[in-house]
Amino acid sequence: MKLVTERLHMLPLSEADIEDIHILNSTEDVARFNTIGIPGDLRDTRTLLQPFFEAYGREVKSRYSWVIRYGQTADFMGEIGMNLAPQRYKMGKLYYNLLPVYWGKGYATEAVRAVLKFGFRVLKLHRMEAGCAVDNIASIRVLEKVGMQMEGQRRKVLPLQQGWSDNYEFAILDTDFDQI
Repeated sequence: MKLVTERLHMLPLSEADIEDIHILNSTEDVARFNTIGIPGDLRDTRTLLQPFFEAYGREVKSRYSWVIRYGQTADFMGEIGMNLAPQRYKMGKLYYNLLPVYWGKGYATEAVRAVLKFGFRVLKLHRMEAGCAVDNIASIRVLEKVGMQMEGQRRKVLPLQQGWSDNYEFAILDTDFDQI
């Protein structure tokens, strides 16, 4: 399913996006807070993305992943997605990465709001979660702007390039989202 906002088009991840995702994940500033590390080559990226491609063929989806493109030019900006918990929990965990040239312009906030809206209105989820490294100030601000609340801190759970990092856990409920 395609998601569209005022400035962004979020299209389901496809094999045609492997090179763009590889460049994104190979960008040092992005990799700083990315737990997957920098992929060695396009084959590594393809292997990493294979479960996402396989998820699209399933009737009951456990994950959604989109590439973020600028609406006017279709330029690749980043990725966003969510992994779903078993159906009875009605819960998703969201993630996103943007190329540094698009940081600080409200694009991440706009994309996250669109995925929250999709999760709550289309999938009828009850709760959406996200986590980020405690030093990732920009992501903390994005999550706060969309109405997510910090619920806790997990100690040394993120294997980042610079070593183990604590992780802040954020969440928003469907009732919270309806009031934003």
